[in-house]
Amino acid sequence: MAEKSLKLTGGLKFNEAGLIPAIVQDTDTKEVLMLGYMNEEALRRTLTSGEAWFYSRSRQELWHKGETSGNRIMVSSVWLDCDSDTVLVIAHPTGPVCHTGNRTCFFQELIEPSTGKSPQEDA
Repeated sequence: MAEKSLKLTGGLKFNEAGLIPAIVQDTDTKEVLMLGYMNEEALRRTLTSGEAWFYSRSRQELWHKGETSGNRIMVSSVWLDCDSDTVLVIAHPTGPVCHTGNRTCFFQELIEPSTGKSPQEDA
């Protein structure tokens, strides 16, 4: 399977707000840490600085992950999905990624309300 390196040019599919989803995955554990959104400037800064930048939809501004908490995301590589509408940031977190203090933002399992079981328990 051939891999390609792409330059940050046309071809990326940003949404109508000028944003693209960015999934962050831990380099070592492969755990999914968070989902954020990047505009073109956040993506450019991520690629050039080696640290993760996002666009805050609530504050409507660029957001350097860890600027306040000190828990930065050190970028190893950035990948584009097959549809060019999502990026995957492979990175090493320097501390908890979630604003709640959890290592990952994905710590709340959904269960089926009528049975109280997760899909895994039915498999």
